[in-house]
Amino acid sequence: MRLEYIGNVTDSEVLGKTVFDNDGRILLKSGVKLTKRYIKNLEKLGVYYIYIEDKRLDDVDVEDCKLNVLKQDTVKSLNKVMNNVGMFNKTTTKEYLNRVTDLINYILDDGDINKSLFDIKTYDNYTMIHSVDTGVMAAFMGIGIGLKKNELNDLVVGGILHDVGKVKVPISVIDKKGPLTSEEFEEIKKHPLYGIEILEKNIAIPESALKIVEQHHEKVNGKGYPYGLSDLQINKKAKIVSVCDVYDAVSSDRSYRKRFSPKEAYELILSDSGRSFDEDVVRTFRKVFSVYPLGSCVKLSDGREGYVIKQNENFPDRPIIRMLYDYKTGMPIKFYEIDLLKELNLVIVAVV
Repeated sequence: MRLEYIGNVTDSEVLGKTVFDNDGRILLKSGVKLTKRYIKNLEKLGVYYIYIEDKRLDDVDVEDCKLNVLKQDTVKSLNKVMNNVGMFNKTTTKEYLNRVTDLINYILDDGDINKSLFDIKTYDNYTMIHSVDTGVMAAFMGIGIGLKKNELNDLVVGGILHDVGKVKVPISVIDKKGPLTSEEFEEIKKHPLYGIEILEKNIAIPESALKIVEQHHEKVNGKGYPYGLSDLQINKKAKIVSVCDVYDAVSSDRSYRKRFSPKEAYELILSDSGRSFDEDVVRTFRKVFSVYPLGSCVKLSDGREGYVIKQNENFPDRPIIRMLYDYKTGMPIKFYEIDLLKELNLVIVAVV
């Protein structure tokens, strides 16, 4: 399958990867034949890119059905936790922790980050799905760093709950369709402390998970919030979630802006290493995260264009590319592949 800008999609093409609604439920399932009405509705919901099935790229699989189910279950349990904040409901907390365990077990056994990084989300489901996706990405980061399973559990529990304090921020601020005023941003900056107020009496939530909720907006240069902590003062797991939080946030479509491209989001994280983000954590990020999603069309330095079909481990900016068209005439050709790890004279210069 290939990743395509929604404006270039024609009716009768087949959706390659599921799109989710504001509660983490399936809005359009992979395999659905797209109509003009479907395409128009996706555009209205702020979906700018979708995956399309393509026989020439049949071996490019970015749909993880099992992970989709686990994430939907986690969103449901997170909704219950959020709807019962302050009540310390043991049943909903236990259900949430069980869903986290299920997620971690699957990621450890069968997880593929290349199928997890570029989910298609509508902008109105940002908070819940963003929270779960942040936790999933943190799990892959934790595995890359070498955390033990119990540490992974605390990391993902805190990663998914990192924004729980936003339930105490006025909905008019949370749902504002545009940049925040300075006063509104000051209110948003209180959400880590609100999160601790909500969770600290719940003995089922691990202490290190609470630290994530409290410190995920701190920066190693001391210019974060709410305390202005620096480097060694910041919990290591909070540093991991900080990177994942920002990466997913800028990679998501919002009502007032389009998402960053994967390369732009990737380079943003790298450029803030040693300032906003811990350098060791960013080094792990470079090893774990890919720059160019599977199925995306890229332009090479010699003018040729092709589709990313496979990642080269530890070399996120040098994937394997499949060429489907003559770059001069635009006519279909018998496809061939270029491994950028072997063709060192070539580099990717743009995402098309």
